[in-house]
Amino acid sequence: MEKKKKLLLIILAGIITGFVNGLFGGGGGMIVVPMLIMLLGYPVKTAHATAILIILPVSIVSGILYAAYGAFETGTGLPVMLGILIGGIAGAKLLSKLKSGIVTKIFSFVMLAAGIKMLLG
Repeated sequence: MEKKKKLLLIILAGIITGFVNGLFGGGGGMIVVPMLIMLLGYPVKTAHATAILIILPVSIVSGILYAAYGAFETGTGLPVMLGILIGGIAGAKLLSKLKSGIVTKIFSFVMLAAGIKMLLG
């Protein structure tokens, strides 16, 4: 893929991810990971690790905006942030130990389960 086209795809992926994260307050990883793998040809583990580094600043900015608009519940948000920190560290350590095929299967299952849950309410 030519360099200019790849750069445009990366920027487009960023815009879509930022929009999804800003609109729904999360879910950017469900957009970024498949884009990095399918559109840009990243290896599975690299795509997941890159997505986390991409999502972190987007989530921080979105979180600040939600808080500025009064839509952040401190009593829920702070404990969840602690859990995310602990889970994120554990997940990153586990990612380095798992084979790419297993990571893809787990990610696909989680996306499917989330989709079914949303459809069924």
